[in-house]
Parts: sequence; C-alpha cells; structure tokens
Amino acid sequence: MQRALATLTNLFPVWVVLCCAVALYYPPAFTWFDRPLIIWGLGIIMLGMGITLSLDDFRRVLTMPRAVATGMAAQFLLMPLCAWTIATLLELPVAYKVGLILVSACPGGTASNVVTYLARANVALSVLMTMCSTAAAIVLTPLITSWLAGQYVPVDGWQLFLSMIKIVLLPLVLGMAIHHLFPKAVEVVLPVGPLVAVVVIALICASIIGANADEVRASGFSLLAAVALLHGAAFTAGYLFAWLFGYGPQIRRTISIEVGMQNSGLATVLARSHFANPLTAIPCAISAVVHSVIGSIAAAYWRTRPQPDESEQGLSEDGRSAAEIR
Repeated sequence: MQRALATLTNLFPVWVVLCCAVALYYPPAFTWFDRPLIIWGLGIIMLGMGITLSLDDFRRVLTMPRAVATGMAAQFLLMPLCAWTIATLLELPVAYKVGLILVSACPGGTASNVVTYLARANVALSVLMTMCSTAAAIVLTPLITSWLAGQYVPVDGWQLFLSMIKIVLLPLVLGMAIHHLFPKAVEVVLPVGPLVAVVVIALICASIIGANADEVRASGFSLLAAVALLHGAAFTAGYLFAWLFGYGPQIRRTISIEVGMQNSGLATVLARSHFANPLTAIPCAISAVVHSVIGSIAAAYWRTRPQPDESEQGLSEDGRSAAEIR
C-alpha cells in the first residue's frame, strides 16, 4: 500500500501536467474548485507539513546552519532578482510581471522534497530548507513582493503578511500540536499526506488555468518562456551558488532543487486574494507545471549519475553527526 502511495506521489509532474492540459481545453472539469476551496486546500497542505514537524526538527537546523543559510539566501535573493530581470527584459504585461515576481518570492514547495529524494540528494537538508523558508516567508514574501512588484501595482504588504499568518503559520502550528498530542494518529495519516498535497496542488493549478483558459492560450509562447527561464535560471543559480561556497554534489543538488521549486499553490492563492487582475495568478499556476517538469528531468539525470561518495547526509558541515554535536 505504501509503495503504491509513493509511486502515485512521485508521478506528481504527470498529474499536474495532465490536469492543466484538460483544464486548458475543457475548463468546467476544474473550475468548480474555486477560491474558497483553493484556500482550504492550501491550508490542508500546510497542516500536512506541520504534522511532519517537531521541535527536534528545528534543532536539526543547528547541525548544518551554513547550508541552510546558503540555500535561503539563494532562494530569497537570487530567485526574485531573476524574476524581476526576466519580466523586465521580456516586457511582460504588468499582471504577468507581478505574478512572476510573486511566485519567485514564495518559499520552497513540498514537491521539492520528493524530487530531492529521486535525485539522490540530501533529503534531510531539503526538508530543513523547506521548513525554514516557509517560516521565513511569513515576513519575506510580503517584503520582497512589495519591493519588486510595488513599482507596477499597489501592493498591500500588511495584508499579504496577515494572509501568510492565516494560510501558513496557523496550519503549521496546529499541525505541530497534533504531531505532539496525537502521535499514533499522525502515524496513520502520514503516508497519505504527500499524495493529498499532490492532488490539491494539481486541482489548484488546473482551476486557475481553466478559469483563464482563453488568456493562457492567447499569451502564447512568451509567458511559458518567461516561467521556464525563471525556473531554469533558479535551478542553475542555486547549484552554482552552492558550488561557490564549496559544497559537494549532494548539497549542490539539494540547494538547486530547493531554489528552483517554489510553493506555486501559495503564490496562486496570494495572487487571487490580493491582486485585482485575475491574470496575476496565471504565471503562478504555470510555474507548478514548469518547475515540476524541470525538477523531474534534473532528478532523472542526477539519479543516473554515480552516487556521490560524501558524508553529508545527516551530518553537520564540519563532518560531525548530530548526535556528536548534542
């Protein structure tokens, strides 16, 4: 049973691409999944992430602080700057510019953990980075969006911040409380959690594509190219950034994946909730398809390469185990 669930979860890019393709040509198949359901769906994903976390997970950050900090810097500095540069150079319409910047300012998504596993990279670091970037995004996503997108449209950073509290922080804290109070129930639910997240993300993206199917078809190649360039640049920049800091192949792969794969579902919800133009959400929805495809291709390539002979997995940056540090 668990193997079947894992297989269905690992096919995440396939489900997203299929659902979005159907939505593009038959919107009613997914437009029923509208804004209230989208917000509840994302809350369920964040709750699912929360039940996988404990205070011990936060302590583990102390075993590899430089790697986490390097990845976070790449995610919240390089990715948004890449988005702003690409949107400016391609002269995208304002709504698409804002959407591209918004998705770049969001934290890493849970799908990155799956892709990291498939790529034979450092899964522990991937989970830590996703956790830390999600927590940091409560403050950084509104700030970065206001800074880079505020020149195009009015951005209410305070309302974005309040949404991050409601959509991200509260479900995470509730999930951690459930993890602590009902550990046996959590053990039953955990195997299903990743697949539920995959289904919800596919529904969110397909709903946005379906609701704006005419505009997506009309945008043609330019928007798809912009999103593909963004994620391609992010994967590359994350890898090179880690290389510059002297990390080995496993950590380079991990940071590349974490920087390249954003929480597109969160970006979509924020776009729908805080920007008047519905087209702002389209780059966010397309982002989920593109980063899944690029991530899967990268994972397939890295999986065929020789396994790096490194002791990074589960170790701190000076080579000591977490147990030795404690």
